[in-house]
Amino acid sequence: MTLSVTFSLVAGIVWVSSDSSEDTVPATAARGGDSVGGGREPFRRAPHKPDQHVPASHAPLVPSRPLKVAIPAIYIEAAVTGLGLDAKGRLGAPPLSKPKLTGWYEKGPSPGEDGTALLVGHRDTRTGPAIFLNLNALRRGDKVNVVRADRKTAVFTVDAVKTYTKEKFPDDKVYGETGRPELRLLTCGGRFDEKAGYSANVVVFAHLTSLKKTA
Repeated sequence: MTLSVTFSLVAGIVWVSSDSSEDTVPATAARGGDSVGGGREPFRRAPHKPDQHVPASHAPLVPSRPLKVAIPAIYIEAAVTGLGLDAKGRLGAPPLSKPKLTGWYEKGPSPGEDGTALLVGHRDTRTGPAIFLNLNALRRGDKVNVVRADRKTAVFTVDAVKTYTKEKFPDDKVYGETGRPELRLLTCGGRFDEKAGYSANVVVFAHLTSLKKTA
């Protein structure tokens, strides 16, 4: 699957994207229109020692819609809603009134299915921080757990966290198939401008590594 869509994630602002990596930059609490890292108090990850060896890919799962996503390293647990494209081919976003909600592109693969599944969320809204504020604090080896409607939890392992400018956003790399079940988590990043919005997109690359039965 290859997409070439524009995302609107923060107060109707068109998603844009940076070719520098923010893997090692500590994320902080949002403060109005500040740039990334503009908050007053530094964000503290959960204590974690990522494995040096990233597990091999798990066999693909049958399709099943995601219900919830949990990312222990950055204290995220959120419901997932389905998203589609608007008349201009732009991927929608969760309602601004629900900043803690994430969205799944339901015309693409479900998480764990063969292909590249997409989960998106707001970095912040006009009222304050949102669910993916600290997405750029993830590191290689961190886990992303997606609870599915079939009562299975797909466990993904993070391969990389990248930031891309809108001019250099690599559609094929982010959205394209890789021959195994993969997941992308996306939000806004870079510097914020009142007129142009955010200058970049944060993208988390992860692949399916194990499966759990949901209680």
